[in-house]
Amino acid sequence: MVVSAEGLRKVKVKLATGQTAAPLVVHVFPTFAVGGAQVRFAAVANHFGSAFRHIVVSLDGNLACRERLDPGLDVTFPAVAAAKNAMLSNAWHYRLLLRRWRPDVLVTCNWGAIEFSLANIVPVTRHMHVVDGFGPEERNTQIRRRVLIRRIALGRTPVVMPSRNLVRIATEVWKLPPRVIRYVPNGIDLARFVTDGTKRGTGEPVIGTIAALRAEKNISRLLRAFALLPAGRLVIVGDGPERPALEALAVSLGVADRVRFAGHHQDTAAFYATFDIFALSSDTEQMPLSVIEAMASGLPVVSTDVGDVRLMVAEANAPLVTGLDDAALASALAGLAADPAARRRIGSDNRAKAERDFDQAAMFATHGALWRGGAAAP
Repeated sequence: MVVSAEGLRKVKVKLATGQTAAPLVVHVFPTFAVGGAQVRFAAVANHFGSAFRHIVVSLDGNLACRERLDPGLDVTFPAVAAAKNAMLSNAWHYRLLLRRWRPDVLVTCNWGAIEFSLANIVPVTRHMHVVDGFGPEERNTQIRRRVLIRRIALGRTPVVMPSRNLVRIATEVWKLPPRVIRYVPNGIDLARFVTDGTKRGTGEPVIGTIAALRAEKNISRLLRAFALLPAGRLVIVGDGPERPALEALAVSLGVADRVRFAGHHQDTAAFYATFDIFALSSDTEQMPLSVIEAMASGLPVVSTDVGDVRLMVAEANAPLVTGLDDAALASALAGLAADPAARRRIGSDNRAKAERDFDQAAMFATHGALWRGGAAAP
């Protein structure tokens, strides 16, 4: 357990200088790298501005998503690290931290923050837990020990989930009482992704994906599927530890001249405007923001059948949600690549569904109510 003296000093100064008008929210992430949960938090925090003060704990020390936060926010990033294989010891130390910080609410995210949840099992403060998904180790089945710990740690606290699949798991597998479960779909600023379509359909089809280049995103599956297509271009936006291997795979498949690795970009709206098809090849997801952004951009989505994706897309798009194999993904991509009219029609339907279901206003309202301690409806 390591807590930097400077981090504690900053927190204590804020508490000592009388900055108590705005509620103080402690957010605990396994990592504050750029990802769906972190981007959503940044959007909510930026929306409320000075209405809240924040302490953000990144247990692996990665603060890459800090770039998404408005510089004017009152936010502190104390360095907190966990000892390995010491759950009870870590929980005790985290409990001491909560007593020092005296937050109005503790917000923990995913399994990686469960020790902070255990630290508050005899309440120091109000608590809510957010579940966005699972690591690769729980892709196919839930680990029994973790199920039992979740049942103990989360049975009396609001648990926020953005997907129906997660709600089902929490209810049927974790056996959490329905009264604690909050289904809160992800939402985005739809206006950012409006496009007139003039950058599409001007040549061979452009297939695009936007993802962190990590193993569970399985971009290698997308590369292999793309290699089965006779024409087209593939644009991969994002960065991560898998990038060198993926670049080598593109070379070995003979498609390196048709694939662009664009790297990490904070603002991705301009990329969606140039895609003809959006592709998602993940092994595990729940309610991916990239799919909502693609829908808001008026794109058809070809995706593996993970999480809520089939429920998210428009009815006309559902047949393009495929099995987790290269050939099925390639077949869906090839059909769309050869049919510009279908791309426009399905993209229009997706945009309309995004407008109905995924505007960020409802997401802001519910998270804000929970941060304030309101009784947001299950």
